Amino acid sequence: MSDRIAAIAGATGFIGRAIVRELLARGWHVRALARDRAKAASLPHDPRLHAVIGDPSDPADLDALLAGASACVNAIGIIREAGGNTFQRAHVETTRRIIDAARRAGVRRFVQVSALGVRDHGPTRYQQSKFAAEQLLRRSGLDWTILRPSLVHGPEGEFMRLAKGWATGSKPPYFFLPYFVGGGPASDVPLAPLKRDPASVQPIAVEDVARAVASALERSDAIGEVYNLVGPETLSWPELLAAVRDAVPGGRPDLDPRPIQSEHAAMAARVARLAGLGALLPFDDGMAIMGAEDSTACGAKARSDLGLDPAPFRAALAGYAARIG
Repeated sequence: MSDRIAAIAGATGFIGRAIVRELLARGWHVRALARDRAKAASLPHDPRLHAVIGDPSDPADLDALLAGASACVNAIGIIREAGGNTFQRAHVETTRRIIDAARRAGVRRFVQVSALGVRDHGPTRYQQSKFAAEQLLRRSGLDWTILRPSLVHGPEGEFMRLAKGWATGSKPPYFFLPYFVGGGPASDVPLAPLKRDPASVQPIAVEDVARAVASALERSDAIGEVYNLVGPETLSWPELLAAVRDAVPGGRPDLDPRPIQSEHAAMAARVARLAGLGALLPFDDGMAIMGAEDSTACGAKARSDLGLDPAPFRAALAGYAARIG
């Protein structure tokens, strides 16, 4: 068995494609799971890449993916539920199946791409399911590493495409750049008004997430560790949206960031879902709640252990703004 064959679940997603590219650049052989040949076509053309057509819910397909591999990366994740693809299914049940398949194949090394801010009693199903998947891996007996990125950005990412639409006025709400805010007491005085400051975020480039995955696979001292992956710039949501507006071609300087109360937006999303109209909104209740939370952390551990030197958001954005789809 080669010690340089990585099996990637979620290989055709935004983060997964970057992981595939990074591992190939480092000389790895890659086995990439793709649901169909159309999705497999989005992967690099490289003789060291083997696409496995299959479904992560099918144990036989996972066995085919992991056969002969020495390491596994799980980059499967969804930000909102659609149809039967729930957080429980995508994050928890799929992770359990991949762990079981890794055991059957004798693959001990396992890197899980999770998310910053996940926790057992988090206010959203997304956070709870991601944390539950981490716990499955922690108890698996495998040689695991967990990575928790903040907002992942890049020209192929769904968020940057959406933000470009806002910035150019081509996607609703058309007349402003929306962001979510929560509320907390402005003072200790009873019945004090709510203070609604924008949350902060440390965006990390998708290439840096991929570098962290590859470095974790290549370092035995990363086994059993959890790493927060954050960029070096801390921005409020208004600052981030204004940076996108000013960088993308066609960005409209007359469009300003404006807050939306996360509690109200979450309630509207729940009502829309119950009415069968949830898909008409560009967010669900969990996204509204999480958008009002800070997505920041100390990245020193990833810097020291994985050699990660992430790119600043504005500099990276300037390099790819013209290529956002």
